[in-house]
Amino acid sequence: MNTISEKTKGMTVVVPYLNEEEGIEQYCKAVNEFAATIAFPLELIFVDDGSTDCTSELVSQYAFTNIDRVKMIAFSKNFGSHCAIRAGVLHASYDICTWMGSDLQEPFEFLTMSYERMMEGYDAVYVEKNTIKVSAANRCFSKIYSSLMRKYAVSNYASGGISNIVFNRKIIDLLNNNIESNSSIMLQIMDAGFKNCTISLDYNERSAGVSKWTFSKKIKLFIDSFVAFSFMPIRMVSIIGVLIFILGLIIGVFTLVNKILNPAVPVGYSTIACILALGFGITNIALGIIAEYLWRAYDAARKRPAFIVSSVVDVKKTIEE
Repeated sequence: MNTISEKTKGMTVVVPYLNEEEGIEQYCKAVNEFAATIAFPLELIFVDDGSTDCTSELVSQYAFTNIDRVKMIAFSKNFGSHCAIRAGVLHASYDICTWMGSDLQEPFEFLTMSYERMMEGYDAVYVEKNTIKVSAANRCFSKIYSSLMRKYAVSNYASGGISNIVFNRKIIDLLNNNIESNSSIMLQIMDAGFKNCTISLDYNERSAGVSKWTFSKKIKLFIDSFVAFSFMPIRMVSIIGVLIFILGLIIGVFTLVNKILNPAVPVGYSTIACILALGFGITNIALGIIAEYLWRAYDAARKRPAFIVSSVVDVKKTIEE
């Protein structure tokens, strides 16, 4: 059964950005031209994730002649792209929503292809990357992340990596009612288990500027994804602890038997030091993993907002409220 109402049968696209003044006008022009070729209305929600350049001014001054509605949301500081997407979803006017970057890496065709699938009754359409020209390190990180997510967190995670998800009002309401801090919005949607399908497209090179998706942010996403959606780290610590115990037991028995059979053999101080170093190292790793879980539980208990909105501006408004 299709859950898209006639009144709101359009698509909201959330565009998070951070200091993208070099390429934002190119994006605005491209999306405005694309909107003239589609049969459904389009809403753009730009989310300023703590920019310090002129990106917001350039967006507010652009004439979106073919876009049905344009909003701008400004954060009080940088909260991250996933929080920016959540803020945009919270203000979506249409019953279909997605996100895309302002660097023109995503081909606009995914919007029309996904919209057609949504009209067939799917709740979510996953957009998988066929090819994209990035560095070897980024490709390696993406493959490792995808493989681990599919094996230990979300079994239907695409091997090529999911870049975008187009979803309907059911999922919009789910996300708005469960705004999670230190989490992945993609995994939250995929973990919900709604009716979905996958499309694959070739992605483009970044149009201008440099990516704000730094190595530290990738590591944070990696940790957040596992802590929020998988028990694997805790299970891994338990397994390693058992293996270390068995190893220590074997070495202890061997040392005792060897001492009984050969009383002149000196005590193996190096062996003891090695076992102690290994044991303390594993203990500290275990404490660190447990602390990650405890910190997130504490963070959720405090109920601090995942993001703080400084302002919401209607750049262009033609939808009847």
